[in-house]
Amino acid sequence: MVLVDDAGIAALNRAYRGVIGPTDVLAFPMTEGPFSDVTPDCLGDVVISAQTALRQAHGGDVTAECALLLVHGMLHLLGYDHRTPRQRQRMWKRQTAVLEACGVTVPDGWATIPQRVR
Repeated sequence: MVLVDDAGIAALNRAYRGVIGPTDVLAFPMTEGPFSDVTPDCLGDVVISAQTALRQAHGGDVTAECALLLVHGMLHLLGYDHRTPRQRQRMWKRQTAVLEACGVTVPDGWATIPQRVR
């Protein structure tokens, strides 16, 4: 996991997704990179914008927000996605389960906001 500022994640977002502007979290699977044969057991990297996490922090709890973004990114590395309503429902359900198992309280509606994490 790497914490960056909005400028750093915006540069990655543009370079790797062709999207201009910052986002909250990006996941880079090692299975798709040049080192996939060297590190087959490594899932990849999760990059979180600390500035965006701070802005999005539900109730001011930036630790919980970063936990959500880390779990979200890790689920992407494991093959989860949220492009369709069915995928989103499956991913958000797993996010909530993982966060709750880690002791992170998930406020009502937090994990179900459709465009919560982009």
